[in-house]
Amino acid sequence: MTPPSSAAQAATEAVVVLTTVATADEAVVLVRALLDRRLVACGTVLPGARSLYRWEGKVADEQEVVVLLKTRASRVESLRMAFGELHPYKVPELLALPVAAGADKYLGWIAAETALALT
Repeated sequence: MTPPSSAAQAATEAVVVLTTVATADEAVVLVRALLDRRLVACGTVLPGARSLYRWEGKVADEQEVVVLLKTRASRVESLRMAFGELHPYKVPELLALPVAAGADKYLGWIAAETALALT
């Protein structure tokens, strides 16, 4: 049996973190700050989402922007702390979804870009 490559090991640590914000401008500000701190390798901004949810006893129906953040599981706690400082929402969505597999070069890039986190 061959030991896993470093890229294969990165696959086990890669995660996609979901969050939402109110506007594309807020999303860009958030992603840039997280990139500057090397907490994420990439943030994909997806405008045009519609979120329906219960908040403070009422059902809200809001336009939002979904942000997909690519990072490593070992950065999620630092990312959670950064959200407390940087995210515009009082209760920000932060859902980390494990990556089961991916392109070795891409997974290696995520690992390299988040290797030195600046918090």
